[in-house]
Amino acid sequence: MFGRVLLNWMPGLKSLLAYDRRWLKPDIKAGLSVAAVALPVAIAYAELAGVGAIVGLYSCILPMIAYALFGSSRQLIVGPDATTCAVIAAVVTPLAAGDLELHWQLTIMMTLMMGGWCLLASKFRLGALADLLSHPILSGLLNGVAVTIMVGQLGKVLGIQLNENQLIEKIIALPGQILNSHLLTLAMSALTLVILIVIKRFRSQWPAPLIAIIITTALAWGCSVQQYGILTIGGVGFESGLPVVHWGDFQPGLMRDLVIPALNLALISFVSLMLTARSFAAKNGYEINADVEFRALGMANIMSGLSQGFAISGADSRTAVNDSNGGKSQLVSIIAALVIALVVLFFTQPLKYIPVSALGVVLIYAAWSLMDLRGIWGLRKRNKSAFRLACFTFVCVLLIGVIQGIGLAVLLGLLQFLRTVFRPTEQLLGVNEDGMIHSLGNSHNVKAVPGVMMYRFNSPLTYFNVAYFKRRILNLVDSTPFQPRWVVIDAVASFTYADISVLAAIDELKRDLKVRKVKLVLAGRRTELTRWFKDNRPAMKEEDILLVPDLYLALKLIQSKESALNTEE
Repeated sequence: MFGRVLLNWMPGLKSLLAYDRRWLKPDIKAGLSVAAVALPVAIAYAELAGVGAIVGLYSCILPMIAYALFGSSRQLIVGPDATTCAVIAAVVTPLAAGDLELHWQLTIMMTLMMGGWCLLASKFRLGALADLLSHPILSGLLNGVAVTIMVGQLGKVLGIQLNENQLIEKIIALPGQILNSHLLTLAMSALTLVILIVIKRFRSQWPAPLIAIIITTALAWGCSVQQYGILTIGGVGFESGLPVVHWGDFQPGLMRDLVIPALNLALISFVSLMLTARSFAAKNGYEINADVEFRALGMANIMSGLSQGFAISGADSRTAVNDSNGGKSQLVSIIAALVIALVVLFFTQPLKYIPVSALGVVLIYAAWSLMDLRGIWGLRKRNKSAFRLACFTFVCVLLIGVIQGIGLAVLLGLLQFLRTVFRPTEQLLGVNEDGMIHSLGNSHNVKAVPGVMMYRFNSPLTYFNVAYFKRRILNLVDSTPFQPRWVVIDAVASFTYADISVLAAIDELKRDLKVRKVKLVLAGRRTELTRWFKDNRPAMKEEDILLVPDLYLALKLIQSKESALNTEE
């Protein structure tokens, strides 16, 4: 019993217990490749988050193992992510006010809170929240974060001080500081960029960031570049060995300022993870469970926080490396985590020679891959509302910051959704020469049925849009060139649950139509509607409103009644 419950909680473990030994060789190859890419990226993202380089490696080991056990995706690799690191820096930096120890403490606490939010969301089966950040919002967010990261790293790349906190202020200050660039630092940056571009051009399967960091680190160590003014990680407070955060002077009251940002971060990270996981699951022919993924993300972040790391998410670049190298199972994550653990235990000393400018170039290189302004521009012709939402998110992130920009974009997206529900599209229906029902205006062969107005309201009816629904039907009846004797409503599209306000409004609509000598017919959901009206409107007479199974039977019933009336006359 306990074992079955445990395996339900840990689908990755269940998959590993049924491991196919034929997968071992490609999994080892993919694991080594993932580790090669993850090492320099994790160190660079640690700098972006504002913590020590070693913390980036902390944020890989236990989280990758945790996801391998709890996750349902066989290809997904979790780890430090540009967006999550940018959000952490935006929240924690003002609170820490330059105190590096406090910065690290707050980063860990925000990571643990994020993990807690994810577990809570999984408990209440809120995996559908993956759809809350729509594609336009996420596209605008990623492009805004990419620009923010690139501008933020220019100071390190050029060897200048950009002390301004906000993006716009940094851009304004940049022209006056460029002439003060440190030439040797700029040369090191240029060398890093050349290595990345050359490898990408001629050997795209090689781990370009790792090779660039190894070459520049070896150069920095061999030439003692610190004496020439080139900053390295060791020159900005890197500690050898395994540093430990101290909690003695931490003020718990600061955690209040992290609650909502941690919730925002959980949502952003989950959406990013689900986009990556779904795409690779579809490619490899299997399904993933959104609620399970929420739990796996929560466990991975809790493990990251407990190991003194920072928030992580699904890493699309490392997942792509895994898939391209033939990774078959969650064992890839475990192998990559063990390789990184070996570096942490035995090879931390060489890390202090990594040039800060080289890390800045790696971050800019990674951020550039997030940029897709062409994709945003492509929305202009396909969907103007989506284009406006993506541009709004992009501009908000640039002007007022990541967290505030996301909040405003989500709010605008919700308002757009509410507008769609409040004032949805509608159609008048008719029949073609073959007797098939279609929307009027789609074809010249579709004509209205004489004496019948068929209407479709493309939104679930609820208390806040039923008045508009009623008003639209009455307006259409009054403005129709012919006087309809029947109004047929497609109930399948709009009657989704028993809202007492809706049923009361239908009762009123029936009376208003009766004054106009028009009969009301609801087509579809006959069983549910009969029960709902009986429970909530017991005084309503059956002959006042006709309930039929579908639109075609509604037309047959009307034709039958019309024929009977004509015969009597």
